[in-house]
Amino acid sequence: MNGLARALFRAPARLYDRNLGWVLGRRFLCLTHTGRKSGRRYRTVLEVVGAGSGEVVVVAGLGRSADWYRNIRSAPAVEIAVGRQRFTPAHRVLGETEAAEVIAAYEHRNRWVRPVVHRLLSKLVGWSYDGTEPARRRLVGQLPLVAFRPAPGSPRG
Repeated sequence: MNGLARALFRAPARLYDRNLGWVLGRRFLCLTHTGRKSGRRYRTVLEVVGAGSGEVVVVAGLGRSADWYRNIRSAPAVEIAVGRQRFTPAHRVLGETEAAEVIAAYEHRNRWVRPVVHRLLSKLVGWSYDGTEPARRRLVGQLPLVAFRPAPGSPRG
């Protein structure tokens, strides 16, 4: 990856470094998590694909092998920053039916970029994703969706 690409890739995290993550709105979140082997803290910026009932939902775009996903399965996430809110999160992995519904709603809300979304998802899963219900169920079987909400007693700021 060249320097420009690396800088662009890291730009959203830099906004959160400067307490400017709010400029990304509630469309993205910054997940702080602990490395399962290193014990180091990491931050990953993820797109919010669903929200409601006090939760925000993201996709593990690299599947179950995504480092952030493996880390939160090993130890609880440290913090979520979304919009102007920060909290210590609890998380859950969505079941197939709920995850497929979240993806369907995401595609409906973003129908003007649906072809781009389908191409990107096809590259991530390695087969031609067409947005049909069977394809959606296959997709969420490969790419888990995770919901984050404030943990009980978590200070919200």
